Amino acid sequence: MGKGPGLYSDIGKRARDLLYKDYQSDHKFTVTTYTSGGVAISSTGVKKGEVFLADVSTQLKNNNITTDVKVDTNSNVHTTITIDEPAPGLKTIFSFRVPDQRSGKVELLYQHEYAGISTGIGLTASPIVNFSGVVGNDKLSLGTDLSFDTASGNLTKLNAGLSYTHSDLIAALTLNDKGDAVTASYYHLVSPLSNTAVGAELSHSFSSNENTLTIGTQHALDHLTSVKARVNNYGRTSALIQHEWRPKSLFTISGEVDTRAIEKNVKIGLALALKP
Repeated sequence: MGKGPGLYSDIGKRARDLLYKDYQSDHKFTVTTYTSGGVAISSTGVKKGEVFLADVSTQLKNNNITTDVKVDTNSNVHTTITIDEPAPGLKTIFSFRVPDQRSGKVELLYQHEYAGISTGIGLTASPIVNFSGVVGNDKLSLGTDLSFDTASGNLTKLNAGLSYTHSDLIAALTLNDKGDAVTASYYHLVSPLSNTAVGAELSHSFSSNENTLTIGTQHALDHLTSVKARVNNYGRTSALIQHEWRPKSLFTISGEVDTRAIEKNVKIGLALALKP
């Protein structure tokens, strides 16, 4: 699971990926090709109900610099330039969107054996400043995630998290929304050979006094096919099957049903990713 505590976004990530990653109710199709010069070109189409969205993106790698450019359905051009390790453990990311002149942002990520820091600042006169930091090691880590609006002088986000890793299990506890919500999650790798794992997430909102409990599992049927399932306390049950029919090319079908309203239509999602 790597050395060091990672970044704040890594707290609870294993459980979130198990419970939410690859589940969808839309229809998504992605094709990636590579030019002779090593440029990756990806085309993505997503059907959300009666709306169809599409984008085309390119990725160019030159030594430790990666440039990503994406054009979406609304003719917005998203550009991200990533400089990997200009210094040991450091990553720099510049991003902006045309024609939005206020979208420019620079981020710095630093990972050390006992710390992980991520900072971001908007390239405007009165930017929003983001900071997250984690201290600890690969077993136990404690961190915080906050955002400050320099225009209003307000702290717009304040979260804190704790993560504990031991052998094949990971437990995490986060305090979100300026202390209004608390989330506890658990991930347990039952069998590395079959990638069988179980996970759970319990969230409580103090303002609404509502609880949400989601439990799920995953299992590899073989080295190319895996299945996942989840259910929450509101009766929503989901399942998916994913097959890698060629290297890096995945076909995923997922479904969700509300067991408290069986008469409603079952939500079916399809995703196809093709890579050479």
